[in-house]
Amino acid sequence: MASSQLFIIFAILAISAPSILATNYVVGDGKGWTINFDYQVWARGKMFYVGDNLVFNYPKGVHNVFKVNGTGFQQCSPPLDSVPLTSGHDVISLATPGRKWYICGVAQHCAMGGQKLLITVFPSSAPSPSPTWENGNPSWSAPSPSPTWGKEAKGKPSSLAPAPSPTWGYTN
Repeated sequence: MASSQLFIIFAILAISAPSILATNYVVGDGKGWTINFDYQVWARGKMFYVGDNLVFNYPKGVHNVFKVNGTGFQQCSPPLDSVPLTSGHDVISLATPGRKWYICGVAQHCAMGGQKLLITVFPSSAPSPSPTWENGNPSWSAPSPSPTWGKEAKGKPSSLAPAPSPTWGYTN
């Protein structure tokens, strides 16, 4: 009985661990999502991981957020069939690794006001424990530590890993 309860507890912890370790990044910090702000400078040095969240804060009705591809980013052009986020407090969960591009689709906010963001999202840095079975009972063990690329611990850059440098290229 105790081993099944322990199994359930470990299963819950394994499922919830990534969300506990997730970081909420408020895009633009105190400035929020606005025009005439350099979002590439803001993103420089930040390590974004699967499970982290981007929070776009702006006055509702003044701006919006479109997720675009590299071409849409370069041309400040949202996809014709996409629907913008418009709440004024939009939270985007970073669910997959890779490059991510975001723009404001209002008037010339992207093209003239520089309201666009490019980030690179890395695979989750939190390995989850793996179950093994011994004598018909579950046994949990955390994987042994392995080198991480870009970060030794959440928020602390690794001195051995190269920092990513965003480029303006298209890679979808």
